[in-house]
Order: sequence, then C-alpha cells, then structure tokens
Amino acid sequence: MELKLINEQGQEASRLQASDVLFGRDYNESLVHQVVVAYQANARSGNRAQKDRGQVSHTTKKPFRQKGTGNARAGMSSSPLWRGGGRIFPNSPEENFSQKLNKKMYRAGMASILSQLVREDRLAVVDTLEVDAPKTKLFAQKIKGMGYDSVLVITDALDENVYLASRNLPNVLVLEVNEADPVSLIRFPKVLMTKSAVAKFEEILG
Repeated sequence: MELKLINEQGQEASRLQASDVLFGRDYNESLVHQVVVAYQANARSGNRAQKDRGQVSHTTKKPFRQKGTGNARAGMSSSPLWRGGGRIFPNSPEENFSQKLNKKMYRAGMASILSQLVREDRLAVVDTLEVDAPKTKLFAQKIKGMGYDSVLVITDALDENVYLASRNLPNVLVLEVNEADPVSLIRFPKVLMTKSAVAKFEEILG
C-alpha cells in the first residue's frame, strides 16, 4: 500500500510504501462500531447518584387508613409509586460502564479505520512537522499552508513547540501514536501523520 507524502505546501511530493495489513484492510463496519462504542463506554464514569426508598426524606407514618377510602393501600410515602418517593433501581456512582474488547479486535478495528481513511483520501503523510517557537500563529500558518482547516495530527513523539502552539486551535488536535484513538480518527475530516508515526503504527498494530 502506498500513502501520499506531501510537502509543506500541501502538494504531493512522492509516495510512501506502507504495510498492507494496516493500511490496505477491508472496511468492517460492525467491528469499527464495536470498537468506537467500547472506547466511549470505557471513558465514561459513573457519576450519577439517585436515592432508593430507604434514602429519601420521608415519614414512616401510614398516609391514610387501610380500608374505606377507595384508594389503593399505602404503607409510607417513600414508595416508588408516589411523587417524591425513591427509585426502584437507582443509579449509583459505583456503576461500571466498561466493555471488554480483545486486543486483536482493537488492532483490527484501528487498521480498518486507517485503511478507510486512505481509500477516502483523508490521510496524508509528511516528513516532519515542527515550528521554530511555541506560537499559535506560526503553527496555524503552517497548517493552513498545507491546505487544512480541521485536522488530526499524529506524531511519534510530541514536540513541545508543536504541542504548545496547537492548544488554542479548536479544529486541530495533536496526538502521539500511543494516544491515537478511534473516535478522533473518525471525527476529523483529515488526518496528517509524520513518517516516523507511520512506522510506529506499523510496529504497534501491524
């Protein structure tokens, strides 16, 4: 599989030979969906708390007599059937939303996403990506000069100048290979990798 290698003007300079296993895989929609859902679920925290009938503020006095009123029998106002009563199955802060995903499935899902990016011409490779100073303006000019408005940049090792210069750009995200996730790869319309990042992807996922 050959990837498009571009220069700083965004023009195709040459082609980079890459692994067919990682960048030439058939698209598996169901697997990609499972990988994305599992990633989002594993990032979710159980921060909701609701009260059951023993935790709500209530009195234990019987609301009305058992017979003769025409109403259904009631023992106390904390019943889940009553307004202000407790929940039958309350959410707990200890709730666990995580989903198990095998390493083999995750690697295959990531390879499927990367391969689809290549087919849709959304992935490009650059030799290196550096800026002389940690200035947002410099990095924004470099990205715009390549023809990108919204882009995910993946490098093998995060350069401090690039990281600091990209933080204030809302449509640009810079990640290391180890931090690349399926949601970001799908969300951004364009993905830009360095040559060393491609080699590291092949080492990790190939």
